[in-house]
Amino acid sequence: MNLSNASLHFVIIDTFLQRGFAPTLDELAARFGVARGLMRKALGELQDHHGVVLHPHSDEIWVAHPFSTVPTGFLVSSGGREWWGNCAWCSLGLAALVDAPATIRTSPGYDRPTVELRIVDGKLDRHDFVVHFPTPMARAWDNVIATCATMLVFDDEAHVDAWCAMHRMTRGDVQPIETVWNFAREWYGRHADPDWEKLSASEATEMFARHGLTGPIWSLPAQDGHFQAPAPIRLPFLSERRRRRNFVWNTVFLKDFRLCCFLVPRLASASGS
Repeated sequence: MNLSNASLHFVIIDTFLQRGFAPTLDELAARFGVARGLMRKALGELQDHHGVVLHPHSDEIWVAHPFSTVPTGFLVSSGGREWWGNCAWCSLGLAALVDAPATIRTSPGYDRPTVELRIVDGKLDRHDFVVHFPTPMARAWDNVIATCATMLVFDDEAHVDAWCAMHRMTRGDVQPIETVWNFAREWYGRHADPDWEKLSASEATEMFARHGLTGPIWSLPAQDGHFQAPAPIRLPFLSERRRRRNFVWNTVFLKDFRLCCFLVPRLASASGS
């Protein structure tokens, strides 16, 4: 298999689906038959393409939407397997990707008793909840982890209002959970495909409109390329050995620099007295 954004994304999503957790950097390097350094670079490029989110201090996968490698407030289960979804949107999309009867367990607003949402034959069994989207889609990737952390299920709009007031959060758009279910099914419908491609901004806007998702929260600026916020600034690629060497050098340098800042004024004072 040739290494590309699409093929790497496919292997990551397929591994999540089959095993319930992400492949490691070493497993991916072995799967594609490439050196570890080349796989690290490929994962960085996929992150720039918003196909994954890597741990800040390693090159291992943290998030590959709709999956999370760490516990969240959304547990999706099916056929004896379990996954963590990043948010309400992701969890509904994850259940659609499983393509089998699935159950989502969550707590509305994270302050109410746990509820179960069941999906059987492509249908959601409960329609008495809403989903809150507080972050504008145009800024979703400024901090996508924080964005996902606030896309929650709520009992109703009054619950959203009380929650926002309690936590000093800005109220965003509120949608019936059935609307979000149908939207998430389409949004994540091709995420497990070998030829996956990130949606363009215009494609995302068209999909939002098809599901009645309009207004300031869903507005995207006209732009070329895939749906994203401005690309993050990436440091030049460094080998693991060089990273450790730089860390040690910077630590020693800073320690010596602080010592000089402490001693020089005192030595000057002593010599002048």
